[in-house]
Amino acid sequence: MDSLKSEIAATTARLVVEEGLEYGPAKRRAVKQLGLSARTALPDNDQVEDEVRDYIALFCGDTQPAELAALRRLALVWMERLAPFRPHLQGAVWRGTATRLSDIYIQLYCDDPKSAELALIDRQVAYEVRSVPGTGGRLVDALSVHARCEELGEAVGVHLLIHDHDDLRGALKPDAKGRAPRGDLRALRTLIEA
Repeated sequence: MDSLKSEIAATTARLVVEEGLEYGPAKRRAVKQLGLSARTALPDNDQVEDEVRDYIALFCGDTQPAELAALRRLALVWMERLAPFRPHLQGAVWRGTATRLSDIYIQLYCDDPKSAELALIDRQVAYEVRSVPGTGGRLVDALSVHARCEELGEAVGVHLLIHDHDDLRGALKPDAKGRAPRGDLRALRTLIEA
């Protein structure tokens, strides 16, 4: 069973890196590509992330560091613009596994859930609203923007996940491996400088 999960994780990693898929959809497609039952036990996200890191090291080691740095700098610009909403970067750009196909995910912690949306309107930024699973699995609004990344020469998806201000306390807890699952402006600046 572990070898099957490993095979699914490796196929998932390829889809994540080569097609920019998120882990959930990539796992489902990997199962389908491997001709397995939809009920097949899936690898956890930590196992997939390990495979993504291995895949990047093997096939993208010459390009991925510059792409990641460009995405982190773009995330910093957006986080600085939205500083009043206590932005925290999460996902592949935060964890260091992002490539040019990855989107940027920023959690905003707002006193008023509409305030971030009003800030985008004031700046005349076009966005789409959708609901996505947030911290703890409950649905939150996501404001999705297509932002030009000059360093990459293309548009990148920037997704602003709107959370209640009180949710910030639980968001700072480390994951099972003791890592911070997200980082604020200061933490991102430290990563960029490193």
